[in-house]
Amino acid sequence: MLYGAMNFPVKPILSELAKIAHMGFDYLELAMDPPEAHYSKVLQLKKPLSDALKCHDLKLVCHMPTFVYTADLAEDIRAASLKEMLGSLETAADLGAVKVVLHPSIISGMGAFVLEISKQNAMESLGVIHDRAAELGIPLCLENMFPRYNSFFDAEDFKKVFQRFPGLKMTLDTGHANIGDSEGNRVYQLIELFKDRIAHIHLSDNAGKRDDHLPVGKGSIDFVRLAKILKEIRYNDTVTLEIFSEDPNDLIESRKAFDLIWKRKQE
Repeated sequence: MLYGAMNFPVKPILSELAKIAHMGFDYLELAMDPPEAHYSKVLQLKKPLSDALKCHDLKLVCHMPTFVYTADLAEDIRAASLKEMLGSLETAADLGAVKVVLHPSIISGMGAFVLEISKQNAMESLGVIHDRAAELGIPLCLENMFPRYNSFFDAEDFKKVFQRFPGLKMTLDTGHANIGDSEGNRVYQLIELFKDRIAHIHLSDNAGKRDDHLPVGKGSIDFVRLAKILKEIRYNDTVTLEIFSEDPNDLIESRKAFDLIWKRKQE
């Protein structure tokens, strides 16, 4: 298992990278959002960033922009969002990222009243991104969201998308799967149905209401059960700790806590 952490895009990339390396992580998941990690700025830092990754022996996973609108009803907004996505994707490939995470855009505004049109827009945008990733030879991992996003959060959404895009992989986000799921079973259903597609994991905790990005064990997710099921499908790849706390020790302790659960279950 490889453990990674994510930069905070309002802070300089190189200082964030050094901090993550100092905490003993295996890779940086580069959140490619402005102001500090927009792909244009990342390209300007290509050599020092590549040198720092090599110096610290860190691998690179790239997380494409979060705050874009590839499902929007306005064609110009979709086009601008798609441009941001493709620029980020091409930059990730140029940097030698081992995989990229695609965070679907929220369906909001008037789009929420015409969901079928919005979902079709989302699928068309996904198709463009998917095809470009295939051309670049970089694995594309679609992240599961939560009900407020109105798409890409439950099993039915992913059945359709995986039928349409056979080469697409999945980023399983434990926190997202837990939101609005009173029974606490959505994450396990996603694992069972799409075990052959899961190529990346985002790990965080919450109480099932908001995307709190809490430390492991501070919410309602059963990480012992989660580890057991992941081991049953023989998952042994990248796990990014998405613990967004002011205290960096929460990030370190969460990695230790999950790794302890993981190793204990292997005995």
